[in-house]
Amino acid sequence: MLTDGPALLLKIPPPPGTPAMTYERGLLRGETEFYRQAARHTTVPVPEVVYADLDGEVLPGGFLLMTELPGAPWHEAPPANAPSARRALGRLAAELHAVPGPRFGYPAEPFPGADDWPAAFTTALGAALDDARRYGAALPVPPDDIAALAQAAAPALAAVTAPALVHYDLWQGNILLTGDTITGVIDGERMFWGDPLADFASLNLLRGPEDDPDLLAGYREAAGLPAASFDDAARVRLALYRAYLYLIMLTENHPRASSPEQHAWTRTHAGPALVSALDTIEELTGTKARQRERPGRGSHDQ
Repeated sequence: MLTDGPALLLKIPPPPGTPAMTYERGLLRGETEFYRQAARHTTVPVPEVVYADLDGEVLPGGFLLMTELPGAPWHEAPPANAPSARRALGRLAAELHAVPGPRFGYPAEPFPGADDWPAAFTTALGAALDDARRYGAALPVPPDDIAALAQAAAPALAAVTAPALVHYDLWQGNILLTGDTITGVIDGERMFWGDPLADFASLNLLRGPEDDPDLLAGYREAAGLPAASFDDAARVRLALYRAYLYLIMLTENHPRASSPEQHAWTRTHAGPALVSALDTIEELTGTKARQRERPGRGSHDQ
Protein backbone atom coordinates (compact mmCIF):
# COMPACT_ATOMS: atom_id res chain seq x y z
CA MET A 1 0.00 0.00 0.00
CA LEU A 2 1.21 3.48 -0.79
CA THR A 3 1.34 5.95 2.08
CA ASP A 4 -0.34 8.70 0.05
CA GLY A 5 -2.84 6.80 -2.06
CA PRO A 6 -4.83 3.61 -2.60
CA ALA A 7 -3.41 0.12 -2.51
CA LEU A 8 -2.15 -1.16 -5.84
CA LEU A 9 -2.47 -4.58 -7.41
CA LEU A 10 0.02 -6.06 -9.86
CA LYS A 11 -1.27 -8.61 -12.35
CA ILE A 12 1.28 -10.74 -14.19
CA PRO A 13 0.14 -13.26 -16.81
CA PRO A 14 1.41 -16.85 -16.84
CA PRO A 15 4.79 -17.35 -18.55
CA PRO A 16 4.76 -17.85 -22.32
CA GLY A 17 4.13 -21.48 -23.21
CA THR A 18 1.86 -22.12 -20.22
CA PRO A 19 -1.11 -24.27 -21.29
CA ALA A 20 -4.17 -22.10 -21.89
CA MET A 21 -7.30 -21.79 -23.97
CA THR A 22 -6.89 -19.90 -27.23
CA TYR A 23 -8.91 -16.85 -26.15
CA GLU A 24 -6.73 -16.48 -23.04
CA ARG A 25 -3.62 -15.44 -24.96
CA GLY A 26 -4.59 -11.77 -24.95
CA LEU A 27 -6.25 -11.47 -21.55
CA LEU A 28 -4.01 -8.70 -20.22
CA ARG A 29 -4.82 -6.47 -23.17
CA GLY A 30 -8.52 -7.23 -22.90
CA GLU A 31 -8.68 -6.50 -19.18
CA THR A 32 -6.84 -3.20 -19.65
CA GLU A 33 -9.20 -2.25 -22.47
CA PHE A 34 -12.23 -3.02 -20.33
CA TYR A 35 -11.12 -0.88 -17.39
CA ARG A 36 -10.14 2.05 -19.57
CA GLN A 37 -13.36 2.02 -21.56
CA ALA A 38 -15.56 1.62 -18.49
CA ALA A 39 -13.74 4.41 -16.66
CA ARG A 40 -13.95 6.74 -19.63
CA HIS A 41 -17.60 6.21 -20.55
CA THR A 42 -19.51 4.96 -17.48
CA THR A 43 -19.96 5.33 -13.73
CA VAL A 44 -19.18 1.64 -13.19
CA PRO A 45 -16.58 1.35 -10.38
CA VAL A 46 -13.54 -0.33 -11.95
CA PRO A 47 -9.85 -0.34 -11.03
CA GLU A 48 -7.81 2.56 -12.35
CA VAL A 49 -5.10 1.47 -14.75
CA VAL A 50 -1.86 2.92 -13.34
CA TYR A 51 0.43 1.32 -15.90
CA ALA A 52 -0.02 -1.38 -18.52
CA ASP A 53 2.99 -3.08 -20.08
CA LEU A 54 1.05 -4.87 -22.80
CA ASP A 55 3.93 -5.62 -25.15
CA GLY A 56 6.44 -6.90 -22.61
CA GLU A 57 8.72 -3.92 -22.95
CA VAL A 58 9.39 -3.72 -19.20
CA LEU A 59 8.77 -7.30 -18.12
CA PRO A 60 8.66 -10.40 -20.35
CA GLY A 61 5.00 -11.25 -20.81
CA GLY A 62 3.93 -7.81 -19.63
CA PHE A 63 1.96 -6.75 -16.55
CA LEU A 64 -0.94 -4.62 -15.41
CA LEU A 65 -0.65 -2.28 -12.41
CA MET A 66 -4.01 -1.07 -11.10
CA THR A 67 -5.69 0.32 -8.00
CA GLU A 68 -7.38 -1.95 -5.50
CA LEU A 69 -11.09 -1.37 -4.91
CA PRO A 70 -12.91 -1.65 -1.57
CA GLY A 71 -15.43 -4.33 -0.75
CA ALA A 72 -15.73 -8.10 -0.70
CA PRO A 73 -16.83 -10.46 -3.49
CA TRP A 74 -20.61 -10.65 -3.55
CA HIS A 75 -20.75 -14.42 -3.01
CA GLU A 76 -18.65 -14.08 0.15
CA ALA A 77 -20.57 -11.14 1.62
CA PRO A 78 -24.25 -11.28 0.69
CA PRO A 79 -25.85 -7.83 0.91
CA ALA A 80 -28.48 -6.96 3.47
CA ASN A 81 -30.78 -5.84 0.65
CA ALA A 82 -30.17 -8.19 -2.27
CA PRO A 83 -33.01 -6.89 -4.51
CA SER A 84 -31.62 -3.34 -4.49
CA ALA A 85 -28.11 -4.60 -5.23
CA ARG A 86 -29.36 -6.73 -8.13
CA ARG A 87 -31.23 -3.72 -9.49
CA ALA A 88 -28.07 -1.60 -9.22
CA LEU A 89 -26.09 -4.29 -11.02
CA GLY A 90 -28.62 -4.23 -13.86
CA ARG A 91 -28.18 -0.47 -14.21
CA LEU A 92 -24.39 -0.79 -14.29
CA ALA A 93 -24.56 -3.52 -16.94
CA ALA A 94 -26.74 -1.30 -19.10
CA GLU A 95 -24.14 1.47 -18.82
CA LEU A 96 -21.41 -0.88 -20.02
CA HIS A 97 -23.53 -1.96 -22.96
CA ALA A 98 -23.98 1.63 -24.07
CA VAL A 99 -20.23 1.87 -24.80
CA PRO A 100 -19.67 1.38 -28.55
CA GLY A 101 -16.76 -0.62 -29.86
CA PRO A 102 -14.48 -0.33 -32.91
CA ARG A 103 -15.00 -3.87 -34.24
CA PHE A 104 -16.60 -7.12 -33.16
CA GLY A 105 -14.68 -9.69 -31.13
CA TYR A 106 -11.75 -9.78 -28.77
CA PRO A 107 -9.32 -6.82 -28.76
CA ALA A 108 -6.17 -8.96 -28.92
CA GLU A 109 -4.57 -11.73 -30.89
CA PRO A 110 -5.10 -14.47 -31.85
CA PHE A 111 -8.50 -13.06 -32.83
CA PRO A 112 -8.14 -10.19 -35.30
CA GLY A 113 -11.67 -8.84 -34.87
CA ALA A 114 -14.41 -8.83 -37.48
CA ASP A 115 -16.77 -6.47 -39.24
CA ASP A 116 -19.83 -8.57 -38.35
CA TRP A 117 -20.92 -10.37 -35.21
CA PRO A 118 -21.64 -13.83 -36.70
CA ALA A 119 -18.04 -14.05 -37.95
CA ALA A 120 -16.54 -12.88 -34.66
CA PHE A 121 -18.61 -15.14 -32.44
CA THR A 122 -18.41 -18.30 -34.53
CA THR A 123 -14.63 -17.89 -34.75
CA ALA A 124 -14.35 -17.64 -30.96
CA LEU A 125 -16.70 -20.57 -30.40
CA GLY A 126 -14.84 -22.67 -32.95
CA ALA A 127 -11.56 -21.97 -31.17
CA ALA A 128 -13.08 -23.05 -27.85
CA LEU A 129 -14.32 -26.29 -29.41
CA ASP A 130 -10.83 -26.91 -30.80
CA ASP A 131 -9.46 -26.32 -27.29
CA ALA A 132 -11.93 -28.84 -25.87
CA ARG A 133 -10.79 -31.43 -28.39
CA ARG A 134 -7.11 -30.64 -27.83
CA TYR A 135 -7.33 -30.98 -24.05
CA GLY A 136 -9.78 -33.87 -24.04
CA ALA A 137 -12.33 -31.90 -22.03
CA ALA A 138 -15.09 -33.87 -20.38
CA LEU A 139 -18.11 -32.56 -22.24
CA PRO A 140 -21.65 -33.95 -21.95
CA VAL A 141 -22.11 -33.52 -25.71
CA PRO A 142 -19.51 -34.23 -28.45
CA PRO A 143 -17.80 -31.09 -29.80
CA ASP A 144 -18.93 -31.88 -33.35
CA ASP A 145 -22.58 -31.90 -32.23
CA ILE A 146 -22.12 -28.56 -30.48
CA ALA A 147 -20.57 -27.16 -33.65
CA ALA A 148 -23.52 -28.39 -35.75
CA LEU A 149 -26.06 -26.80 -33.42
CA ALA A 150 -24.09 -23.54 -33.34
CA GLN A 151 -24.07 -23.48 -37.14
CA ALA A 152 -27.85 -23.93 -37.18
CA ALA A 153 -28.28 -21.05 -34.71
CA ALA A 154 -25.71 -18.70 -36.29
CA PRO A 155 -28.18 -16.81 -38.53
CA ALA A 156 -29.77 -15.35 -35.39
CA LEU A 157 -26.50 -13.53 -34.66
CA ALA A 158 -26.96 -11.30 -37.70
CA ALA A 159 -29.50 -9.23 -35.74
CA VAL A 160 -26.55 -7.69 -33.86
CA THR A 161 -25.22 -4.84 -35.97
CA ALA A 162 -23.23 -2.69 -33.52
CA PRO A 163 -20.45 -3.88 -31.17
CA ALA A 164 -20.90 -3.04 -27.50
CA LEU A 165 -18.67 -3.48 -24.43
CA VAL A 166 -19.29 -6.93 -22.91
CA HIS A 167 -17.61 -8.11 -19.69
CA TYR A 168 -18.74 -11.76 -20.07
CA ASP A 169 -17.76 -12.78 -16.55
CA LEU A 170 -20.17 -10.81 -14.36
CA TRP A 171 -20.85 -13.53 -11.83
CA GLN A 172 -20.93 -12.62 -8.14
CA GLY A 173 -17.26 -13.38 -7.57
CA ASN A 174 -16.33 -10.45 -9.81
CA ILE A 175 -18.68 -7.96 -8.17
CA LEU A 176 -17.44 -6.25 -4.98
CA LEU A 177 -19.85 -5.07 -2.30
CA THR A 178 -19.60 -2.85 0.73
CA GLY A 179 -22.83 -3.45 2.59
CA ASP A 180 -25.40 -3.53 -0.19
CA THR A 181 -23.53 -1.05 -2.39
CA ILE A 182 -21.56 -2.22 -5.43
CA THR A 183 -18.04 -0.84 -5.03
CA GLY A 184 -16.21 -2.71 -7.75
CA VAL A 185 -16.47 -4.62 -11.02
CA ILE A 186 -13.26 -6.57 -11.54
CA ASP A 187 -11.61 -9.27 -13.67
CA GLY A 188 -12.54 -7.85 -17.05
CA GLU A 189 -10.14 -10.17 -18.84
CA ARG A 190 -12.86 -12.05 -20.78
CA MET A 191 -14.20 -8.86 -22.33
CA PHE A 192 -15.08 -8.58 -25.98
CA TRP A 193 -16.96 -6.23 -28.28
CA GLY A 194 -20.24 -7.83 -29.21
CA ASP A 195 -23.86 -8.47 -28.33
CA PRO A 196 -24.90 -7.00 -24.94
CA LEU A 197 -27.18 -10.00 -24.48
CA ALA A 198 -24.07 -12.14 -23.97
CA ASP A 199 -23.51 -10.68 -20.51
CA PHE A 200 -26.76 -12.24 -19.30
CA ALA A 201 -25.05 -15.62 -19.54
CA SER A 202 -22.90 -14.75 -16.51
CA LEU A 203 -25.02 -12.11 -14.75
CA ASN A 204 -27.20 -14.95 -13.48
CA LEU A 205 -24.72 -17.79 -13.86
CA LEU A 206 -26.21 -21.26 -14.40
CA ARG A 207 -29.72 -19.83 -14.50
CA GLY A 208 -31.73 -17.82 -16.99
CA PRO A 209 -32.00 -14.02 -16.84
CA GLU A 210 -35.77 -14.32 -16.52
CA ASP A 211 -35.12 -15.78 -13.05
CA ASP A 212 -33.66 -12.44 -11.91
CA PRO A 213 -36.47 -9.85 -12.10
CA ASP A 214 -34.62 -7.25 -10.01
CA LEU A 215 -31.60 -7.35 -12.32
CA LEU A 216 -33.82 -7.00 -15.39
CA ALA A 217 -35.77 -4.14 -13.81
CA GLY A 218 -32.57 -2.19 -13.16
CA TYR A 219 -31.27 -2.90 -16.65
CA ARG A 220 -34.47 -1.71 -18.27
CA GLU A 221 -34.56 1.40 -16.10
CA ALA A 222 -31.15 2.40 -17.42
CA ALA A 223 -31.37 1.16 -21.01
CA GLY A 224 -35.07 1.69 -21.65
CA LEU A 225 -37.59 -0.79 -22.96
CA PRO A 226 -37.54 -3.02 -24.93
CA ALA A 227 -33.99 -3.64 -23.69
CA ALA A 228 -33.30 -7.23 -22.61
CA SER A 229 -36.45 -8.58 -24.22
CA PHE A 230 -36.35 -12.33 -24.71
CA ASP A 231 -38.28 -13.26 -27.83
CA ASP A 232 -37.41 -16.51 -29.59
CA ALA A 233 -34.66 -14.92 -31.68
CA ALA A 234 -33.02 -13.45 -28.59
CA ARG A 235 -33.37 -16.76 -26.76
CA VAL A 236 -31.42 -18.49 -29.55
CA ARG A 237 -28.60 -15.97 -29.22
CA LEU A 238 -28.59 -16.21 -25.45
CA ALA A 239 -28.47 -20.00 -25.64
CA LEU A 240 -25.39 -19.71 -27.87
CA TYR A 241 -23.68 -17.38 -25.38
CA ARG A 242 -24.54 -19.66 -22.47
CA ALA A 243 -23.21 -22.67 -24.38
CA TYR A 244 -19.96 -20.82 -25.11
CA LEU A 245 -19.51 -19.81 -21.47
CA TYR A 246 -20.19 -23.31 -20.14
CA LEU A 247 -17.86 -24.74 -22.77
CA ILE A 248 -15.13 -22.43 -21.46
CA MET A 249 -15.85 -23.49 -17.88
CA LEU A 250 -15.69 -27.19 -18.75
CA THR A 251 -12.50 -26.85 -20.81
CA GLU A 252 -10.39 -24.41 -18.79
CA ASN A 253 -9.97 -26.85 -15.89
CA HIS A 254 -7.74 -29.00 -18.08
CA PRO A 255 -4.96 -26.55 -19.02
CA ARG A 256 -5.17 -25.11 -15.50
CA ALA A 257 -4.69 -28.58 -13.97
CA SER A 258 -7.57 -27.94 -11.58
CA SER A 259 -8.22 -30.22 -8.64
CA PRO A 260 -10.48 -33.27 -8.98
CA GLU A 261 -12.98 -31.46 -6.78
CA GLN A 262 -13.09 -28.48 -9.17
CA HIS A 263 -13.50 -30.79 -12.16
CA ALA A 264 -16.36 -32.56 -10.39
CA TRP A 265 -18.10 -29.30 -9.45
CA THR A 266 -17.88 -27.95 -12.97
CA ARG A 267 -19.15 -31.14 -14.56
CA THR A 268 -22.02 -31.31 -12.07
CA HIS A 269 -23.14 -27.72 -12.65
CA ALA A 270 -21.88 -26.48 -16.02
CA GLY A 271 -22.44 -29.82 -17.75
CA PRO A 272 -26.24 -29.89 -17.35
CA ALA A 273 -26.37 -26.12 -18.02
CA LEU A 274 -24.62 -26.70 -21.36
CA VAL A 275 -27.09 -29.44 -22.24
CA SER A 276 -29.99 -27.14 -21.35
CA ALA A 277 -28.63 -24.38 -23.60
CA LEU A 278 -28.27 -26.83 -26.48
CA ASP A 279 -31.81 -28.11 -25.84
CA THR A 280 -33.04 -24.55 -26.28
CA ILE A 281 -31.21 -24.21 -29.59
CA GLU A 282 -32.68 -27.49 -30.82
CA GLU A 283 -36.16 -26.48 -29.77
CA LEU A 284 -36.09 -23.02 -31.31
CA THR A 285 -34.27 -23.88 -34.54
CA GLY A 286 -35.87 -27.27 -35.12
CA THR A 287 -32.40 -28.81 -35.45
CA LYS A 288 -31.61 -32.35 -34.31
CA ALA A 289 -27.86 -32.56 -34.60
CA ARG A 290 -26.63 -34.40 -31.54
CA GLN A 291 -26.64 -37.68 -29.73
CA ARG A 292 -28.91 -37.86 -26.71
CA GLU A 293 -26.72 -38.76 -23.73
CA ARG A 294 -26.79 -37.74 -20.13
CA PRO A 295 -23.92 -35.71 -18.64
CA GLY A 296 -21.33 -38.04 -17.19
CA ARG A 297 -22.06 -40.81 -19.70
CA GLY A 298 -20.70 -41.62 -23.15
CA SER A 299 -17.28 -42.06 -24.69
CA HIS A 300 -16.70 -38.30 -25.01
CA ASP A 301 -16.99 -37.80 -21.24
CA GLN A 302 -13.56 -38.36 -19.77
